[in-house]
Amino acid sequence: MRLYINIDHVATVRQARRTDEPDPVRAAVLAEIGGADGITVHLREDRRHIQDRDVELLLRTARTPINLEMAVAPEIVDLAVAWLPAQVTLVPERREEVTTEGGLAIPSPVGGSALETAVCRLRDAGIRTSLFIDPEPDTIRAALDLGVEAVELHTGEYALASGAEKERQLARLRRAAALGRSLGLSVHAGHGLTCLNVGPVAEIPEIEELNIGHSIMAHALFVGMERAVREMKDIVRFARRGV
Repeated sequence: MRLYINIDHVATVRQARRTDEPDPVRAAVLAEIGGADGITVHLREDRRHIQDRDVELLLRTARTPINLEMAVAPEIVDLAVAWLPAQVTLVPERREEVTTEGGLAIPSPVGGSALETAVCRLRDAGIRTSLFIDPEPDTIRAALDLGVEAVELHTGEYALASGAEKERQLARLRRAAALGRSLGLSVHAGHGLTCLNVGPVAEIPEIEELNIGHSIMAHALFVGMERAVREMKDIVRFARRGV
């Protein structure tokens, strides 16, 4: 299983003072030293944290693949096509949200939609494309019809649940992951995952990539980036032993 580290929150701290520190690119280097298999950044339309220059520097310096999260906005698609990151994950985006609140809604019919246009442009540029979606069968099938290579299952409802509801959400993720793999899609997962709840998700055999940010950044404040990434990597590796 690949562990991608989202470094957006390093940029959030920097932008609070609109200065040049802490540097998210330096954080990415330390995450790679700690064992990260890739780096994820979300370039928002409002540029509230990650900036264009951050992405450009990451693409030049990172030794692992860059997963660029982005909305379907034409301006951002233009940048992705120019930059050619290893992977783009299309996500929903609202200016008033604190963080991404759910999976991407795939319109029906999808033909002629902004989403279809974005996927076609990214595919034509040779960029591996994923959709951040809720773990619902109809949405997974719609993603396949769009021609993307991967889906990232939104784990937020699982992360927030407790008791019987948590088990229900975990079962939902298992079914979605199995369906996605059976259809030939690569299956990723992320949102709200921590060292305390990631284990059962990492045990799902069809999931091949996790995207984790906030929890690792919070832990890194106390133990450092390398150790925080290494500890999460160890938890994920232990969970996968029987898979």
